[in-house]
Amino acid sequence: MRVCVIGTGYVGLVTGACLAHIGHDVICVDNNEEKVKLMKSGQSPIFEPGLSEIMQSAIQTEKIHFTSDLAAGVAHGEILFIAVGTPPLPTGESDTRYVEAVARGIGANLNNGYKVIVNKSTVPIGSGDWVRMIVLDGIAERQKSLVAAGGVSEEKLPEFVAEFDVVSNPEFLREGSAVYDTFNPDRIVLGGNSQRAVALMQQLYAPIVERKYAADPSLPPVPILATDLSSAEMIKYAANAFLATKISFINEVANICDRVGADVTQVAKGIGLDSRIGNKFLQAGIGWGGSCFPKDVSALIHTADDYGYEAELLKAAVNVNERQRLIALEKLQQVLKILKGKTVGLLGLTFKPDTDDMRDAPALNLIEQLNRLGAKVKAYDPIVSQTGMRHGLSGVLVETDAERLADGCDALVLVTEWKQFSTLDYLKMAKLMAHPVIIDGRNFLDPEAMVRAGFQYVGVGR
Repeated sequence: MRVCVIGTGYVGLVTGACLAHIGHDVICVDNNEEKVKLMKSGQSPIFEPGLSEIMQSAIQTEKIHFTSDLAAGVAHGEILFIAVGTPPLPTGESDTRYVEAVARGIGANLNNGYKVIVNKSTVPIGSGDWVRMIVLDGIAERQKSLVAAGGVSEEKLPEFVAEFDVVSNPEFLREGSAVYDTFNPDRIVLGGNSQRAVALMQQLYAPIVERKYAADPSLPPVPILATDLSSAEMIKYAANAFLATKISFINEVANICDRVGADVTQVAKGIGLDSRIGNKFLQAGIGWGGSCFPKDVSALIHTADDYGYEAELLKAAVNVNERQRLIALEKLQQVLKILKGKTVGLLGLTFKPDTDDMRDAPALNLIEQLNRLGAKVKAYDPIVSQTGMRHGLSGVLVETDAERLADGCDALVLVTEWKQFSTLDYLKMAKLMAHPVIIDGRNFLDPEAMVRAGFQYVGVGR
């Protein structure tokens, strides 16, 4: 099938590359010329395991192309994905101006022939009908310009009315495993009022539904949930809000464990064995961040406010998370007392492992507070240190390896649970430090092994 993906951020690029990999003919559109040039060369502008490889393969087979020409993309695609960003506004609501611009641009460039316009961006509930309205506005503006230019008479305008439907197809990708998640989804949600549009989307995803690219092809077909537009949009917000709340819950339990002498890792294992609860997202630590959870929970709270409902549980989840980010700071103060003049090293900067994403990362809050209290801050991150990116990282010295980080530090804080951090030479690192203290902000390390290496180990809720 012919596919156009508009917006090559995290969701758009992964979606486009994976659809090309399973055999569809994909054009990815972005208005950033430098980015387009980079992608044409086979390089991914984001770090995501496996993405560069499938991009390069799809380029070689000519299944994927990159352009800044929206009109060319719209003309090409039977299915048009809107995958631009919807960043949060200061009020907590989503900024939908990029979605609006794309929808208007699609309307201005729709040609004859049926199209399915897919909301892949995480958009406010009710955006399906809104996007349809904006596309129609774009069509009307094009018609007016055609008449004004003398290119067509008003009597012939009906010939230029394009046929289209809008579908909501929320993504449930995890940064760091997005390619895997695309080929091995738990479910595919399709929201729409047109059976024709939903049928085309089912055809698009058929190879994935049939597990042709799955890690385990013997599994039963991927469930497809067909809903109305608003329900599909709500499913995305509800899923992320629930997971964020689950993390805040176990962090709340961890803080109580710290006070009563229980071990939250054992508690989490005990409750996770309950099939009604499950063991995922029960890892206590210093809170959630990234581009999805903070934005989506805030947007859902704002939507509830718009309709006269106070989402008290969601607001509490946010408040617990904000407080949790300072837990590592409290533990540093308990061990080192005065932080002024001390050197603290951070193991990890990104909000989670296997990504280069620093958006709303807990490390940024920690750096800000340590600087405020007069501490010198150093950091080592496998991706940030390697790429040399320093945007938004004022007040921190980024080292090139873990031993340089440890040298002269009064304490280390494990912020991101990169797999590599489980095999560092902690015995050597402890000897390089002024005070061998480690705050394990993700309960990732083996406490007994750290003590044997010479560290004073402090976990969260342990």
